[in-house]
Amino acid sequence: MPETTGHLPLPPGGPVAAPSVLPATAPDPAGTTLAVLLIGPAGAGKTSVAKYWADHRRVPTAHISLDDVREWVRSGFADPQSGWNDHSEAQYRLARRTCGFAARNFLANGISCVLDDAVFPDRPVVGLGGWKRHVGPGLLPVVLLPGLDVVLERNAERSGNRRLTDEEVARIHGRMAGWYGSGLPILDNSQLDVPETARLLDEVLARSIASPPAW
Repeated sequence: MPETTGHLPLPPGGPVAAPSVLPATAPDPAGTTLAVLLIGPAGAGKTSVAKYWADHRRVPTAHISLDDVREWVRSGFADPQSGWNDHSEAQYRLARRTCGFAARNFLANGISCVLDDAVFPDRPVVGLGGWKRHVGPGLLPVVLLPGLDVVLERNAERSGNRRLTDEEVARIHGRMAGWYGSGLPILDNSQLDVPETARLLDEVLARSIASPPAW
């Protein structure tokens, strides 16, 4: 018997394949079932853009935040602010695998997904490669990379364990510069509000559907 939820049968989840678009077809990301990964440093606006983009699509879309899933762990939560170690790395990998599992199941049921994570370009096997393994080759990564002054200002508005020190924000932002020249699409949203960034995201995704980036 197929697995069910309530009275609805659930198709099996599996790796998402690349969107197929005929050469003469103008891709319409707003009406296409997609799996999108927003990459960027703390303060890039990944979560805000992902939520807005998901809220304003014509097809069902879920937002899956890796930080939210990591924080499902309450007692024993490995807070990265206390230092990145084997414990926090293990919880990160577990959360990413959980996000990938959720994304595949949403996609198998016709629901698009936008995920967000601060993936570092200097750790391809752990970072981007991990997402590709857990979600599938059809995942479309896009980098949000505003200027350092912008991410510092946004980080200052955060609270709790989401707020990092200025030194940590600067270090992360510096590592993210490695995405330049990677072949992935990069959006500098320093001077853009959330709706404008979401509109540009659709334009970038249309190009990625027509000609998927090599990653």
